[in-house]
Amino acid sequence: GLVAFNKMLLTSSLNIWFWQRIVSPHMAELAVALARSGAEVTYVAENEMSEDRKHQGWKAPALHNVRRELVNSTEAVAKLVNMAPAESIHICQGVRANGLVGDAQVAISARGLRQWVVMETVDDAGWRGLVKRIAYSHIFRKKQQSLDGILASGHRTADWIAARGVPQNKIFPFAYFLPASLLNNSHVGRTPGPFRFIFAGQLIRRKRVDWLLNTLTGLKNKDFELWIVGAGPEEDVLRELSKNQLAGKVRWIGQLPLPDVPAVLAQADCLVLPSVHDGWGAVASEALMVGTPVICSDACGVAGVVRKAGHGGVFPVENLNSLAALLDDQLAKGPSKAETRKNISDWTKCRGADARANYLHQILSFSQHQIGNQPVAPWDGH
Repeated sequence: GLVAFNKMLLTSSLNIWFWQRIVSPHMAELAVALARSGAEVTYVAENEMSEDRKHQGWKAPALHNVRRELVNSTEAVAKLVNMAPAESIHICQGVRANGLVGDAQVAISARGLRQWVVMETVDDAGWRGLVKRIAYSHIFRKKQQSLDGILASGHRTADWIAARGVPQNKIFPFAYFLPASLLNNSHVGRTPGPFRFIFAGQLIRRKRVDWLLNTLTGLKNKDFELWIVGAGPEEDVLRELSKNQLAGKVRWIGQLPLPDVPAVLAQADCLVLPSVHDGWGAVASEALMVGTPVICSDACGVAGVVRKAGHGGVFPVENLNSLAALLDDQLAKGPSKAETRKNISDWTKCRGADARANYLHQILSFSQHQIGNQPVAPWDGH
């Protein structure tokens, strides 16, 4: 009976609205997958793309069969919310200080519509972290009644939200995977050469590329090269560091448009993301999608998915001995074999957009009817 009931819910048409600051590749892909599954989807954003993301090579993705609305005022937001059908479900980015998304949340609550938020890992280090923990506890208490639930992206996010007083049956682990369409040009065979580590992202302090350079310097086996994709204020310092310690081993690729990154990741044998904080770390999802193993710190939201993928590994943030051991281990395995790459890629794609859309259907049905067990995230299953 329950299976048939769920099937009926999955095929009944949903009316879903996304409220975001920008047309993000991560959420747009989920919106398109939901539309593909028969839902009626509206995607509302303040801007097509932020200047910061444009500078990083991001482009607003196409929203096939999804209605797109750009809003630039509180009035425009209120008008859209008033047009939304009574049965519509609204998925909003974050719960605090979020521009017009915050205005939308107020209007959605006022109309008594079903409201969800999607949240990444919160950086709660130091005294600022203490302030954030208090602030979020207060916000959740205030918004408790108007929220159906929270989609928690990042391996620690669900527990962190629960610790702020949100009931477990309102919290659902979530994840980001980029569109499979980004992978079109990534299956060219790996060009010959030594073992290749790669870092891709902004060259900023938070990403701790200096830790990666220092740790690679200490490895006994020196038969590797490091590719660095990206730009940022730390570049000069990092170039200087690499010149002194890893002369001739580092290839600086510079900033690339987002769609060009997977093809470069596919040429590497291991992506390393040593960040001291990353709400998610989308580049790790991209690497796994093209079959490249990933090593990341446990301060990256994506760490849970990296662990489940079963290649590469996760090290405790700031524990550089643990990072060195993982780098050593990958290096000892030698350049990635085609079969290993295919296994990683297949595992990741099975957890892509359509799997997430199906999982979201299950979450929404569970939340509304509270029948059976809380759905299991596709990347947590076996």
